[in-house]
Amino acid sequence: MAVLAKIRQRSALLIGVIALALFAFIIQDLIGKGTFSQSSKDVGSIDGKDISFEDFRVKVSNLEKSGQGITSTEAANRVWDQEVSIALLSTQFDKLGLRVGEKHLIEVLKADPNIGKNPMFLNAAGAFDVVKFKDYFKANPEAAQYIADKEKDAELNAKFQIYNTLVKAGLYTTASEGKLKYEMEANKVNFAYAGALYSSIKDSEVKISDSEIVDYMKKNEKKFKADETREIQYVLVEDKASKEDEAEIKAKVASLLNGSVVYNAKTAKNDTLPGFKNATNIAEFVNANSDIPYDSTYVPKSSLPAVDADKLFSLPAGSVYGPYVYGKYYCISKSLGFKAGVNAKASHILIGYEGSQTPNPRETRSKEEAKAKAEQILAQVQANPDSFMMLAFTSSDDSSAQQGGDLGFFGPNQMVKPFNDFVFNNGIGKVGLVETQFGFHIIKITDKQDGIRLATIAQKIEPSEATSDKVFTLATKFEMEAADKDFAATAKQLGLKVEGPVSVKAMDEQFGSLGNQRNIVRWAFDKETGTGDVKRFELANIGHVIAQYKNENKSGLVSVTMARPYVEPILKNKKKAEILKAKMTGSSIEAIAKSAGVAVQEAKDVTLDNPVLPGGVGQEPKVVGNAFALAANKVSAPIEGNTGVYVVKNISTVKAAALQNHAEYAAKVKAQSAQDAGRILPALKANAKIEDNRLQFNY
Repeated sequence: MAVLAKIRQRSALLIGVIALALFAFIIQDLIGKGTFSQSSKDVGSIDGKDISFEDFRVKVSNLEKSGQGITSTEAANRVWDQEVSIALLSTQFDKLGLRVGEKHLIEVLKADPNIGKNPMFLNAAGAFDVVKFKDYFKANPEAAQYIADKEKDAELNAKFQIYNTLVKAGLYTTASEGKLKYEMEANKVNFAYAGALYSSIKDSEVKISDSEIVDYMKKNEKKFKADETREIQYVLVEDKASKEDEAEIKAKVASLLNGSVVYNAKTAKNDTLPGFKNATNIAEFVNANSDIPYDSTYVPKSSLPAVDADKLFSLPAGSVYGPYVYGKYYCISKSLGFKAGVNAKASHILIGYEGSQTPNPRETRSKEEAKAKAEQILAQVQANPDSFMMLAFTSSDDSSAQQGGDLGFFGPNQMVKPFNDFVFNNGIGKVGLVETQFGFHIIKITDKQDGIRLATIAQKIEPSEATSDKVFTLATKFEMEAADKDFAATAKQLGLKVEGPVSVKAMDEQFGSLGNQRNIVRWAFDKETGTGDVKRFELANIGHVIAQYKNENKSGLVSVTMARPYVEPILKNKKKAEILKAKMTGSSIEAIAKSAGVAVQEAKDVTLDNPVLPGGVGQEPKVVGNAFALAANKVSAPIEGNTGVYVVKNISTVKAAALQNHAEYAAKVKAQSAQDAGRILPALKANAKIEDNRLQFNY
């Protein structure tokens, strides 16, 4: 009994220990997921205005459940961008004292089809009835929260409309700008020039260091501003089928063609089982042996595997083809016969009317007017079949008008019944008039496709357990060795290739060519991860990624790796310019050209509006601007242009006749600046103090 008591005591103690361990595990998990003990209760702040995590979480959750098929990280990024925009714009609205009246609010709400087109809120004439709208929510207080949320969004939308209108109204063009535009287009200059091109010096002769690139970025900080990033290099060890695996799968598929002999334990005799060639229930046989279920549809030749399409499509009924490779599968196929006209191609001209479900009506018309117009177009098409495309362009209410009414190929029952019946019950070239709920259709059948029905057994080409074990062993070996040795050298020793480095931001999901790998990004930003750390990640259906955290970039600028392709050519041209300028000496343009080893060329009637040098040189605004600035026969100092270093000599400047009114040119300038209002939000973001704490909540 004493022994039993001790066992009971130890069991109780053990249960307590397990409970504490489980509790600690749960707490740790909750902390990791951002449920408890974040260093901040706010997900971030914009110019000192905090964004509550709880409100943010609800919005993210709602977006995830919206049916758009986005991940939690994508949802968090979208909501964050939205919150930042709303906070910044709301501050501007408050500064301006913007207010929204009831009428404006109603107009914005009406723009929502769920409200503006809702039959509950429409009068007998089909127009939106404000009284009905208000009465509904008075009578249904449970729906009040829905409309309250809608009103908040509508108020913001309305204020933004007012704000945007104010901004656009503030964008104007002066008469002086119109005059300048005219002079840039009309004034002309003729000049001689000597150009020593940057391409005359090999890129290999000019080296640009990382520090030079960083210095350039610091001087042009706004262009290279970036969020904090991490750089990761990695090795991918693919878990894919070996040649032996492929041969085994191919043999397995081929063995299904003919019958097999199987011992029957019940009868103690051998049974002969039918193979694919002579199976009586083909659908059952396919489903029992294939990784892709039986499909009874007829398919056109264009839908068959490109390499084997000719042979498959010409298979006589009952014949078998294969094994063959289609994507990631080994297949064998059996022809179950052909069928004519399985798919059809047609064009149509849609004429809608009031009450029809026409997607893009060009004009308002009654049903009688629509029918009369459709019959008129039908007569025109019948008289001149070639006019169909142009009539679709000019008359159709469907978006296919942009393609001349062409709907492409489609299968049976993909279109509404009257449309479907006309197309599949008539031959190529037939033109007719059909009415559907969308309006009146003038239809022209332009083509049909025959199809074949194939029973296909497909078995996936995937690694065997032995192959996957070898891959795992190699990946693990590399992970262990790379943790203490040089990453690249170890990879080379094991016959593996290092990829990257890949630069990622805290809320990124995409990881180079590997797609969505949020777990790798999260690891790189973990406080416990240090420079040089190595970790293996198992990726479903891909293999193993062994990643090494190279370094972090907290400078607020993009990484040198990302900036180099853009900055290096600029800095190289700067250095080349100094070399070329040193060669360009002399008292005349001819002497300068000779010293640089180039010829003197001439440019005629060049304008500031189109500062292009002849001979395919391209745009050189600095060169042309200097030519305009020079007095006749004067020679410039060397000019660093886009493509080389130039010296110019003004031959003559021809000024255009003076105009009293430059309104036409002012209108051109105004049109060019029409989109400037769209630059406000990026400008507000660039100047705002934004604190982003999302990473603390483990998105």
